Amino acid sequence: MTAVLNPVPTTVPVSALADRRPPFARLVALEIRKSLSTRSGIALAGAAAVAPAGAVALMMALNDTPPNAATMLALLGTLVSMLLIAVGVLSTAGEWTHGTVQTTFLAVPRRGRVLAAKYVGVALLGAGISAVVVGTTFAVAAIGADFSWTGAGVAAVATVGAGAALTVEGDGIGAAIGNAPAALTGTYLVLLVGMTVLNGAKPTWGKHVDPLAAMFDLVEGDATARPIAVLAGWLVLTAIAGIIVTRRRAVS
Repeated sequence: MTAVLNPVPTTVPVSALADRRPPFARLVALEIRKSLSTRSGIALAGAAAVAPAGAVALMMALNDTPPNAATMLALLGTLVSMLLIAVGVLSTAGEWTHGTVQTTFLAVPRRGRVLAAKYVGVALLGAGISAVVVGTTFAVAAIGADFSWTGAGVAAVATVGAGAALTVEGDGIGAAIGNAPAALTGTYLVLLVGMTVLNGAKPTWGKHVDPLAAMFDLVEGDATARPIAVLAGWLVLTAIAGIIVTRRRAVS
C-alpha cells in the first residue's frame, strides 16, 4: 500500500517574504555594485576620479598652480563634488526612472532598510572616489608643482569626508524626487544658479547655505564649525526627505 505524502508548497507565504532580512553589509555592497554597473555610473565615477589629475597637469603646464596644496584640492574637490552628487542622484532616482526599483523592493520589502543601505553605500563610494582624487592630484602635483604643502593632510581628510557627505545628499535628493533628469536639473539649478545669485546678493546668507562653498572653505582650512554645519544640515534634510517620500511613493 502506497502512502500518500502531503505535497511540498511551491510558493512562499507573503509573511515570510516580508520577514526576510538580508545582512545589511550585503545590501550595502549590492548598492555599490549597482551604482557602478551602469554606463552612466561608471562614466561619472571614472571622470570624478581621473579628471582632477589632468587638471593639475594642465595648470602646471600653464604655470597657473594655486599657492598651496590645500587651495588646489579645495578647488578641484569642489568641482568633482558636482559629479559625486550626480552619482548619488542616479543611485536612487535612476531606479525609479527605469522601473528597476520594483525588483529592489520585491527582494527587500523594507524600504527604509533599502534606503539606509543606499546611503551607506554611496557614502563609501563617494569617500573612495574622493580618496582617489586626493591621491592622483597630489601624485601629479608632486612631480613639478612648486607650492606649499602645509595643511595638505587636513585638506585630504576634509575632501574625503565632504565628498562622502555630498554623495549622500545627492542620493537623498534623487530618492525624494524620483526622476533622474528632474533631480539632476533641479539640483544643478539650485547649486550653480541659485547659490551664485544668493552669494552675490547676500554673501553672509550664502556662506551659511551653500554646500559647495562650505566644502571649499572646509578643505582650504576653515577650522570653524560653519562649513561642517552647512554640509551636515544638507545631509540630514535630504536624507530625511528621501526616506519620507520613498516610504509614501507608490511603485507602478
